[in-house]
Amino acid sequence: MARRMSALRFPADVERERAAIVPVPLAESRQRERGYNQSEQLAVGLASAWNLPVRTDLIARARATATQTRLTPGERQRNVANAFRTLADRGSLRGLHLVLVDDVVTTAATLNACAAALHEGGVRIVSFVTFGRAPAVGDRW
Repeated sequence: MARRMSALRFPADVERERAAIVPVPLAESRQRERGYNQSEQLAVGLASAWNLPVRTDLIARARATATQTRLTPGERQRNVANAFRTLADRGSLRGLHLVLVDDVVTTAATLNACAAALHEGGVRIVSFVTFGRAPAVGDRW
């Protein structure tokens, strides 16, 4: 999956300035249950292809959240609101461009909540990359 994701081309300026890849963190309980973080596994593969470091030390879950799979878009946003916090000091994040990795995007509520926490921590730009996108209401095939 990461190999396919790594074929994605960003604009040249983005490829030059991106500093690191940051996987969406799992709650500790979910990490123990699964035994791995799928976003982190994708990030490791991307890091190898893009020659960037993976930073798992920049953001964490501030609290566990319910699974998003059966929630409406509004419920998804409320579920992850303030669910993430930055771990690094503001000075070390100031001005960075980070690439946030998740496996699937549906409403982008989780990605947006992570990006908000990173921005509050001083990050300048957050780009998103996911393997898949769940169909949204109104999609036409």
